Amino acid sequence: MITDNRVLFHRVANTLNYLDIKTVVVSCGTCYDQLQGYEFDKIFPGCRIVDIHEYLLEKGITLDASQAAGGYLFHDPCHSPMKLQEPMKTVKALVGENVRKSERCCGESGTLGVSRPDISTQIRFRKTEELQRDEAALRATGAVAATGPVKILTSCPSCLQGLSRYTGDLNNGLLEADYIVVEMANKILGPDWLPDYVERANDGGIERVLV
Repeated sequence: MITDNRVLFHRVANTLNYLDIKTVVVSCGTCYDQLQGYEFDKIFPGCRIVDIHEYLLEKGITLDASQAAGGYLFHDPCHSPMKLQEPMKTVKALVGENVRKSERCCGESGTLGVSRPDISTQIRFRKTEELQRDEAALRATGAVAATGPVKILTSCPSCLQGLSRYTGDLNNGLLEADYIVVEMANKILGPDWLPDYVERANDGGIERVLV
């Protein structure tokens, strides 16, 4: 599969040689680690791989005080895609300083939640205890209301799926899990950003190239 993908990327490079492709943006730490073996710098000369969140920070796209939800929990994936600096530093720069890191694996770990639900469930018990402590600590800061939902952000699609299993496990409200970049899109572009984009893309917004 890697070989087939590299051949396809070479075709892209040849077909779109009028584009100066210098950056491959990824949104998954496992994909990031795997793509490092693709040797993109030999396919697209001078190219680099970067996580979407670090790319946004590099471009100066962040939430201001009026856009942030007051406070967030952050789940740092076992396979973090953020490589340029400590992930919490990047997250706070993107969504504000009032972010509390939630420790421990979420139990999803790729396909662990499906392949070994017995182990995953045990991990979930410990993570639930951690989330309840994190919830209490975040509410104690006054950044979020004493009751109601608490939002936990992550940078991994697998972890996002795993965290969604904890929805009803908090003491004073629901846990709302989301991707950092999706939370930012909702705040900056509005709640309809996805259907709006799809509509524009379908209305002549995609350049189709045969490779």
